[in-house]
This record gives sequence, structure tokens and C-alpha cells, in this order.
Amino acid sequence: MRTSQISRQTAETKISLSLALDGSGSSEIDTGVGFLDHMLTLFARHGRFDLAVKCDGDTYVDDHHSVEDIGIVLGSAFAQALGDMRGINRYANVILPMDETLILCAVDISGRAYLGFDAEFTSEKIGTFDTELVEEFFAAFVRTSNVTLHIRKLDGKNSHHIAEGIFKAFARTMKEACAIDEKFSDEIPSTKGVL
Repeated sequence: MRTSQISRQTAETKISLSLALDGSGSSEIDTGVGFLDHMLTLFARHGRFDLAVKCDGDTYVDDHHSVEDIGIVLGSAFAQALGDMRGINRYANVILPMDETLILCAVDISGRAYLGFDAEFTSEKIGTFDTELVEEFFAAFVRTSNVTLHIRKLDGKNSHHIAEGIFKAFARTMKEACAIDEKFSDEIPSTKGVL
């Protein structure tokens, strides 16, 4: 089974995370950042990943360290769970509507970390959550997962819908890219023979 468990502790955060790629979409999320809890719950459900996250962070400062460090740990968890990436589809993309919002997301599980992020928010906050932290989360994720990820807002006005559309699109894209292609389940999906 393609699973991982990661723990990480710094002077700013203490995080434990478990991930099952071939799950049902169940989640137990307690990050100390309410809006991120909502986004990760959506991510687990729409990606059909089983995900548990517990974070004790210095949210008395702000949410930045917790959000970034959870991105780091989630990226590491995907890298660990995918192993040598034998048999995966590797590439996936989706254009996802969320009411007035339309989000494009594309991924290459390539072994090369890159984030292309072009999604402006119409407000600086969603509740108490700083919208600039959405990009910080994905920047941290790609650094440790070593994937190429592109996220584009094609349309959208409501900041909550934009963020939710991004996380749902990300979930659907990762689900497809991580899935095993049964016809080529023994192959590494690269002419190099390694990812």
C-alpha cells in the first residue's frame, strides 16, 4: 500500500502527518488554522486520499509558519508514498469550475520542483486567513514533493471560491497523476528509466 507517515518539529511548528494515496477520502485535520483545515479536508475528499494532519504552530505570530510547514510535510509525504513512482500516470490536468470561478491545474510528477502560480485574489483575507498563504503552501509543497505544478485562475471574483477551486483542482489533478496505469504498472513513466 502506498502510504507515508512524516513528523517534523522546528522552533515554530510541530507536525505529524499520515497519507494513504489509495484511500477513500477520509481525513482528520487539526492544523490550528481553520481555513486550511477546510482546504485540506476538501483536498482529501476530492483526491480520495486518506489524510491525517496535526499541527501545533506559533499562530499567535500569524499563520505563515504553520501553512508553509504543512506544505513542506505534505510534499514529503507524497514523495515517500510514491516511492520510485513505478506505474503512475505521471501527468494530469483539470479545469475546475467553482461557481463564478474557473481554475486550471496541471501536474507532472517529474522529480523536478517547479511552481507556476497565477491566481490573484480579490481580497487580502478570507476570514482571518491571509490569501497570499495559498501560494506559499504550494511553493512549499513542490519543493519537497519534486513535482512540476501549474495553477492558473481563468476566472473568479470571490476569494473563498478561488481558494476552494484551487485546492479541489489540485486534489483531482494529483489523484489522476498518482493513479496506477494498470497496462504499464511495472514501468517507470520516463525514457530515462528513473524519476
